[in-house]
Amino acid sequence: MPPMPADPPADRDDVPALASATSTFVIITGGFRTTVWSRSVVGSSHGGVPRRSTTADGVRMGRSTFARELARRTWKREPVAIGAATDPYQPAEGRYKLTRSCLEVLRDARNPFHLITRSPMIVRDLDVLVEAATRADLSITFSVPTLDEDVWRKTEPGTPPPRQRLRAVRTLVDAGIKAGVGMAPVLPGISDRPDQLRAVVEAAREAGAASIWTNVLYLRPGTREHFLAELARDWPEHVERYEQLYAQRAYLPAAEVAPVKKLVARLRDDAGVPERQRFIRPAAEPEQLALAI
Repeated sequence: MPPMPADPPADRDDVPALASATSTFVIITGGFRTTVWSRSVVGSSHGGVPRRSTTADGVRMGRSTFARELARRTWKREPVAIGAATDPYQPAEGRYKLTRSCLEVLRDARNPFHLITRSPMIVRDLDVLVEAATRADLSITFSVPTLDEDVWRKTEPGTPPPRQRLRAVRTLVDAGIKAGVGMAPVLPGISDRPDQLRAVVEAAREAGAASIWTNVLYLRPGTREHFLAELARDWPEHVERYEQLYAQRAYLPAAEVAPVKKLVARLRDDAGVPERQRFIRPAAEPEQLALAI
């Protein structure tokens, strides 16, 4: 392996990398989701030219440009979702700190945000999160679909172990950050047994999770074909059922999803995981005094 390059300036477009890291921002406004900014270091393991990605609307931004956008008078501080497309704490984030720089911009702009991740690396940025929480509403969700070791190793190879994620939940909650657990995706017939779901809910309770929610696997074209190929290798006995479940559709009907959500809701209530009220809350923004003339 060649030596790692020196850390680049925050706004460089020609950032070299040996792994990928991405920060993706999505505005949530009136129930609509629009990607407004995506910044990446793209892996060079295939000999490609590292580049910063361009968003769906063609906007390309560095940190300073992003800060200027959030400072516009037309910007209404809409909540921003981070990690909606890819995990913002991929391995290269440890070196390049792209996500950390994004959080600093949001903190300085007093902009509310929500972040979802599988990585305990977020604990590194606890200082920024604490400062941001005093200025605007924020929340963190850790994706913990299962605690089943076999299912985790086969479905999330290369990701941090689920119990490491739960320890990170505890660290954030103890610091006053509203952190919860998203049990998604749940895999029909593989990770949806009551004992499997109960194990996650109870572990999330022990970690102090502020909230727990769940959703069942959905398979869009492209992802569907890849998933079914992996399923045939690891759980061939489930292939026929999945081909029937996801035939001509990406999302399962409510009749298939509702029982899982209902069970998790009951387990959550039984475990006593309500929304807690001991998290950092934003201080009122100081009013600007008008000059008497």
